[in-house]
Amino acid sequence: MSAHSLFRRALAIALFAAPSLGSGQSAPVTKLDFSGVMFGAYSYRTNAGAKNTNRFDLERVYLNFKMPVAERLSVRVTPDISAQVGGTGYVYRLKYAFLQVDRPANAAGYSGFVRAGALQTVTIEHHETFWPRWMGTSPVERWGYFSSADVGVSGQLNLPKKKGEFYAAVTNGNGYANPESDRFKSIAARLTLTPLMAGKHGVWTTLTISPWIDINKGASKFVNGGAGQSGAVGEGLTKNRYGIWAGIKDPNLALAGGWSQRIDGVESGANTAASPRTVNDVTGQLLTGLAVIRPFQLADAKSKAPMSLMFRYDMGKPNTDVDQSNHLFEASLIFDIAGSRKAQLAFDFQENLGDVPAATVAPDKRLQVRLTTSF
Repeated sequence: MSAHSLFRRALAIALFAAPSLGSGQSAPVTKLDFSGVMFGAYSYRTNAGAKNTNRFDLERVYLNFKMPVAERLSVRVTPDISAQVGGTGYVYRLKYAFLQVDRPANAAGYSGFVRAGALQTVTIEHHETFWPRWMGTSPVERWGYFSSADVGVSGQLNLPKKKGEFYAAVTNGNGYANPESDRFKSIAARLTLTPLMAGKHGVWTTLTISPWIDINKGASKFVNGGAGQSGAVGEGLTKNRYGIWAGIKDPNLALAGGWSQRIDGVESGANTAASPRTVNDVTGQLLTGLAVIRPFQLADAKSKAPMSLMFRYDMGKPNTDVDQSNHLFEASLIFDIAGSRKAQLAFDFQENLGDVPAATVAPDKRLQVRLTTSF
C-alpha cells in the first residue's frame, strides 16, 4: 500500500471514525477523497523604483476534503493557506465549505446539483479550467471584479450530451475572505455552451462559449447617517458585472479570451445641506487573451516532451470615460518535473503597466521562477 493511501486511510479514521468509538458503536463506512495543490514563486523585480527587489513566496496551499454523507449527498471542505497582506505570516481560512445534493441524469439526459455554504462564484473557477491558477489569479479576480468564492447557495443544470451547463448563485457578495457587511446580495448566473461536443471536430470539439452576469449592490458610506448629515441612506450602490468568455481547452492547446464590464456607483459629497450626496456610475472594462501550448505534442501526439509555453495579455480600463488603460503582459516557459504534469516549474516574465499620464497602477516588471505540485 502506498504512503498516500495510508495517509488517506489514517486521516479518515482520525476525522470520522474516532467520535463513534466512545459510544460503543462501530464506525460508519466512509470514503474520504483527499487532494490538494501547493504553489509559490521567487520574484525579482526590474522596474525603476523597485529594481533588485526580490522575494520567495509560498502563495497558496489548497487542501480538498470530499466525503459522501448519504446517497446523493456529500460535503466538501477546502482550507486555503496563504500569506497575509502585510507579509507577517500565513493565514488559514476556508475557501470552500459546502453541502451538495446531486440530481442524477433523468431520461432526457439532464442532471445537476444544489450547494449551500462557502462555494464557487459565477465564473472564475470556469476560467481556471483554461488558465493555470498557479500562474496567478484569473483576469476578473486579478482586476478586482469579485472573489472566486463566497457564502450562499448555488445550483447547476447540466445539459444532455455534454452540450453545456447553467450555473446560478445567490451569495453575500463580499467574497469568502470578508464577512457580510450589508443587506444586499449578489445574484449571478452563467450559461456555458459547448455546441460542437457531440461532433468530430478535433480540438474544436472543446469550443466553449460562456456569457455570465452578476447583479449586486453595496451599502452607502452614509448608511447610518450621522451628526449634521441629511439623514441615513438606505439605497444601495450599483456593483454590477457581466461579460463573455470563450475558448478551446485541449490538453495540448488552450486558447481563450474574454470581455468583461463593471458598473460601480461612486458617492461624492458629505451628505449635508452644504455638501449634498451625489452618486455617479463609473463603467470599467476588461479585455483578456491567453494561450497555453504544448508545441511538441501538437506536432506529434506521441511526444513526451515536458515543455509548454504560456502567454497572457490583459487590458483594463478603470473608467471608460477616461482615455487611460492598464496593461498586463505575461510569458512563461513551463517544464513538467519527472515526466508528470502534476509537478511543474515555470520561468516567467511579467509586466504590469499603466498608460502615462494618470496611470492607476504602479509599474511592475519582474522575472519569476514558479513551482507547483498537485497531489
